Amino acid sequence: MKKSDRITAPRLWLVIIRSHRALTRLAEESITRAGICLTDFAALEALLHKGPLTIGEIQEKVLLASGSMTAAVDRLERLGLVVRKSSPSDRRARVVALTPQGKRLAASCFEQHANDLEDLFSALSEKEKKQLYGSLKKLGMLAASKLAGQEAKSKVSGKRVA
Repeated sequence: MKKSDRITAPRLWLVIIRSHRALTRLAEESITRAGICLTDFAALEALLHKGPLTIGEIQEKVLLASGSMTAAVDRLERLGLVVRKSSPSDRRARVVALTPQGKRLAASCFEQHANDLEDLFSALSEKEKKQLYGSLKKLGMLAASKLAGQEAKSKVSGKRVA
């Protein structure tokens, strides 16, 4: 292998970042074609697959800030896609549930989005998909482990990790 053929970590990082950006744009376009924004889709998708959830639980699933999630649920409620109900297990909590119209829209959007992703990833063989999945998962877990170690060290020393 020539020196120029070697795949260095910075070179690999650039490929991952550029791929991520392009894949994210295509995924977002897939969602916005349905006439909803990414935040609303994420909330609808979580409710479709997990059932009624509190705003905090939705927020945890889709990794959004509290204010953004509340605004999304308010918007979805105004559109008649979700309702807020009292929690049967905790009277202080409110759960968000899909309305029949919300369930139809969420299922339709998710199906189209999944089809768009399947079409995109059809460029890879099953073997390549499994290999990519395993490699990315391995890297992600290593990075998460290193971050957890840094956070633990910073708590002990009293310094915050950027």
